[in-house]
Amino acid sequence: MWLRNEAIRQLQFFSASLAPTGQFRSLNWDGSEIVGAPQELHATTRLIHSYALGKQIGFDEGDAIVLAGLENLEKGHRDPKNGGYIWSFDESGPCNTLKLAYGYVFILLAAASALQAGFEEADNLIKEISQILDEHFWDDTIGRFKEEYKRDWTSFSSYRGMNANMHGSEALLAAYEVTQDRVFLDRAGSIINFFVGTVAPQYNWRIPEHYHLDWTIDQEYQGDPMFRPAGTTPGHSFEFARLRLQYWDLLGRPDDSAVVEARHLIETALNDAWLPEGGFCYTMGNRGKIKNRDRFWWPVTEAIGAVSVLTRVDPRPENEAWYRKLWEFANRYFIDHTYGGWFCVIDAKNRPTEKQFKGKPDIYHSLQASLIPLVSEISNLHKGLREVS
Repeated sequence: MWLRNEAIRQLQFFSASLAPTGQFRSLNWDGSEIVGAPQELHATTRLIHSYALGKQIGFDEGDAIVLAGLENLEKGHRDPKNGGYIWSFDESGPCNTLKLAYGYVFILLAAASALQAGFEEADNLIKEISQILDEHFWDDTIGRFKEEYKRDWTSFSSYRGMNANMHGSEALLAAYEVTQDRVFLDRAGSIINFFVGTVAPQYNWRIPEHYHLDWTIDQEYQGDPMFRPAGTTPGHSFEFARLRLQYWDLLGRPDDSAVVEARHLIETALNDAWLPEGGFCYTMGNRGKIKNRDRFWWPVTEAIGAVSVLTRVDPRPENEAWYRKLWEFANRYFIDHTYGGWFCVIDAKNRPTEKQFKGKPDIYHSLQASLIPLVSEISNLHKGLREVS
C-alpha cells in the first residue's frame, strides 16, 4: 500500500506537466511551470510510458497525458520534411533538431506501454517507429543501435554508446511483450548479450559507456557531463541487471546464467558506488575508481528495482537489507513529502539542490521504483500491475 500510494502521489504531482495548450511543461519543485523550457523527446515519451503504467494501477486521470503525449509526438516532434522526430520544440517551433537513438527507443517504449494500456492508436506508432529504427539506427551486422544523425539523416559522428542501447533493449523487450514479435526479443538479446555477457566480465562487472565506430571501448571519450559522462555509470549496471533478468524470463528461463550475471552487476555497483554518507556516486572510471561523487535520485531508484527483481529469483538476506536501506535513504532525502515527486540531486549535507537539474524533470525512474516491487513476476510489468491493482 505504501508503494502504491507513493506512485499515486507522483502521478498526481506530474499531472501538472500537461499545460492547457496540450503541450507538456517542465516543473519546478513546487509543481509550477519552468517558463521557457523546451519540450524534449525523452520527456514526452517517458510521460506517455509512465501514465500508461499508472493506468494499470487505476490512475485513469492520466489518460489525457497519454493522449496528449501521442499528439505532441505527431504535431511537435514529427519532422514532416525529412521524416522521423526531432529532439525538442517550443511554442515557436523546432529547437534541437538532432535525431538521436536515445530518443527513438523511448518512442518505441512509449508506444508499447500505451498499447498495453489500451490506447489502440499506439499500434501504428509501434509499426512506424520500428521501421525508422530498422532504416536508420539498427545495425544488423553488429546487432546494436547506431547513435545519431542530423535532421536530414546525414551522419555527423562515429560515436557509439551503451546508454541508448541499454534503453533500446528495454524498449524492445516492452515491444515484444505487447506484440509477441520475436524480432524484438532477439534484438534485445543481442544488445544484452554484448554488454552484459561480453563487456561486463572483461571490466570486473562494470560496463563502459562509450565506444568507437568498431565497438572498441573509447577510453578517452568525455561528452556531455550529464548524459555522456566519462567512464562507467553504476546506475546503468542496475538497469542492465534488471533487463538481463527480464530477457531471461521471457526466454523461458533456460539456465541460471542470467541470475549469476545480474547478481555480479548489482553487487559490484552496490559495493563500488554506495558512499559513506549514503547515496551512489554518479560515475566511476572503467576500472572502478570514483570520478564524480554527485548523488542523483535515479541510481537509487534503479537499484531499488534491480534488487527487488533479483530477490524474486535469488532471495538472500542481503537483498532485503539493501532494499530497505535504499528505500529508507530515498524516503528521507529524495522524496518530497510536501509537494510530491522526488528531488533530483542532494548536496554534501543531504539537502536538495539544483546543481545539475532545474526543478523535477522526470517521473520515469522514481515511478518505476514504486511499481516494480509491487508485482511478483520479473517480466510483463503491465500485466502484473493489472493483477495487483
